[in-house]
Amino acid sequence: DEIKAVIAGDAEHCPHQKQPPKEKPFNLLVDVQAKLAEGKNIGYARWAKKYNLKEMSKTLIFLQEKKIGSIEEMQERVDAATARYHELGDSIKAAETRMTEIAVLRTHIVNYTKTRPVYDAYRKAGYSKRFLENHRAEITLHKAAKTAFDEAKLKKLPKVKELDAEYSKLLTEKKAAYPDYRKAKDEMQELLRAQRNVELFFAEEKNTTEKTQSR
Repeated sequence: DEIKAVIAGDAEHCPHQKQPPKEKPFNLLVDVQAKLAEGKNIGYARWAKKYNLKEMSKTLIFLQEKKIGSIEEMQERVDAATARYHELGDSIKAAETRMTEIAVLRTHIVNYTKTRPVYDAYRKAGYSKRFLENHRAEITLHKAAKTAFDEAKLKKLPKVKELDAEYSKLLTEKKAAYPDYRKAKDEMQELLRAQRNVELFFAEEKNTTEKTQSR
């Protein structure tokens, strides 16, 4: 009853035991009904209910620390944390995608520059088949680079130095974003776990009440 009152905002939770250290996250509650359906016995159900009360107490401490006083607030925080997590994840993925593009483009530019003298000679030789056979690797690399530039619709090739600078900048930003990304992920998972615990707790309480009333 105390737990339900705290969640509803009608009372303040006063845990009987010492508050657990923050580094120990609360665990998900056991879905007692699901376990019974799987064949677990009544003894297991009694243990699970005690376990759930203990973990629910930890969950309430977490909710109080986060100043979450209602189901609506919890949903808002879950939505915000999830959005933040995906925002940071998308930012990191965008950086990784661009870094891959830069690496590929840089390779093509280097290949294009190195093989240009051979390709110019090939053109002057009237695209001789014999010349092609003798320099197939260089000519293939040159053509591949030219095709990549055309597909990228590059009017002017960027300098390798500029690409290296952009790559370095993106790499630095990506590394800097990872701590925030991991933190956002942890916060989202904790909130989702707390939300699931509250929902399961009320579902179990409802099931118990309905069974009592039906007797």
